[in-house]
Amino acid sequence: MGSQRDNPGWFRSLAYRSPLYALTLGGKVPAALACVPTDPWPGDSARGAALLAGRYEFSGETIIADEPDWSPEAGSPGWRAGLHGFEWLRDLRAQAGDDARRHARMLVGGWIDRNTGWQGETWSPEVLGARISNWIGLHDFFCLSADDVFRARVFDSLARQARHLYRVLPGQAEGAGLIQGIKGLVFAAVALPGSDKHMAAALRLLQRELPRQILPDGGHVERSPQRHLHVLRHLIDIRAALRAGRAEVPDALQHAIDRMTPALRFFRHGDNTLALFNGGQEADATTIDAVLAQSDARGRPLKSMPHTGYERLLAGRTLVLIDVGAAPPPGLDRTAHAGPLAFEFSVGRERVIVNCGAHPAGGVWRRALAATAAHSTVTVAETNAAEVLEAAGLGRRPASFGCERIENQGATLVEASHDGYLRAFGLTHHRRLYLADDGEDMRGEDLLEGPAGHPFALRFHLHPSVQVSLVQSGAAALLRLPSGIGWRLRATGGTIEVAESIYVGQGQEPRRTSQIIVTGTTEPDRTSVKWALRRERKVP
Repeated sequence: MGSQRDNPGWFRSLAYRSPLYALTLGGKVPAALACVPTDPWPGDSARGAALLAGRYEFSGETIIADEPDWSPEAGSPGWRAGLHGFEWLRDLRAQAGDDARRHARMLVGGWIDRNTGWQGETWSPEVLGARISNWIGLHDFFCLSADDVFRARVFDSLARQARHLYRVLPGQAEGAGLIQGIKGLVFAAVALPGSDKHMAAALRLLQRELPRQILPDGGHVERSPQRHLHVLRHLIDIRAALRAGRAEVPDALQHAIDRMTPALRFFRHGDNTLALFNGGQEADATTIDAVLAQSDARGRPLKSMPHTGYERLLAGRTLVLIDVGAAPPPGLDRTAHAGPLAFEFSVGRERVIVNCGAHPAGGVWRRALAATAAHSTVTVAETNAAEVLEAAGLGRRPASFGCERIENQGATLVEASHDGYLRAFGLTHHRRLYLADDGEDMRGEDLLEGPAGHPFALRFHLHPSVQVSLVQSGAAALLRLPSGIGWRLRATGGTIEVAESIYVGQGQEPRRTSQIIVTGTTEPDRTSVKWALRRERKVP
């Protein structure tokens, strides 16, 4: 094994930590910002109140202190990224009043005191991009009314951070993190006088990354609805900064925003929040509305996203979203889950069948929630259809996917397949989902082709608001929605049971819920489980 000194990153870290490198970050301090792009994004006043009370909650971890520990060892990596990224300045702004403004200045000043030079991961391109763009975009909230000494310290720190970001970008950043780093460099270029080289570098990287990351159907390459939301918001911010600085907006940037906007609508359930696929949570409906409004792009939700790998079935008040695509390539699969052919089902504003979601803390939670069994799909022998790596990403994964969509007089049939169980068990999973034209009759068939003797489980995870009970001597399950509407699930080809489950659609607190499981053992050559989900006219 090579020593630590064989790692080029180790040498760079050593160089960045040196007092000599800190001196190279110095330079002319701007007397003022050349422009301040408008920040239209809402904050959360409840989180702002928690910050004022000394509760610093990021990435599923809470640390209580009068002032947070700014050292690179404090908290988990996710907590440090959340703290040092300063997105929470919006939450303090939402509190309004001088107390929130003074608290923001105290925290920014404390950060500057302890970060005159490079500090490892809190100076990574992704975190730097967030911090620079937030300090600039929220300048008028926390800095405009400050004294000249404080403002000079902020501008000096911004210039130092921007010089480092210019030198290291893209570094190890990929995907959404790299877009955030580019955003920081664009904000620095328009706000800090004499930063023309920053702008040229940022636009070169942006022109390179847009065709890599934004797929032809408008989806983001990481395949997470929530990451898609974040990237679209970053691109809107970049466009706003360019306009504020009276710089030309590249056609590729505008075209990316135009394509991503209907794709974001694709992922919304009737409650106006996002489907839970590939490490994403529901997200805040107000933020999603703001992103759609700021995009200035029209376009109805797509029916199909073949490049990103999702299908959308809509009839009456019923919506079905299905994951039919391959995982992102290594390096871009940090949030990817092992849920091939998983689906979600909602009626109006009520979610019915869901996936279990994602936890901001990662780690053990990632292993559990990224597992195939945490999705509304088929699991064979309690084995993941793709290897879930603990820190991030996937190892072994399905090599082949297939999908065909057929529409006829308002009804839709989607037939899809994956071979994630071929190597381990010799099995291929085929799924057929049919939604009738009135949206009140959904039918499915899950087919496993291959040898006999392997246990399988077909899962339907239910939203916590849905009540479930077995009926017809255990041959069916009755689902009761909060509105009082009922749906009956019948299945043949396996045994129906109800078990406990969890739902992590928002925040960090798992909610208890239920799942319907259809279990059995594969038969020779071909095993079929047929099921139907129909609206009940009268709920017992």
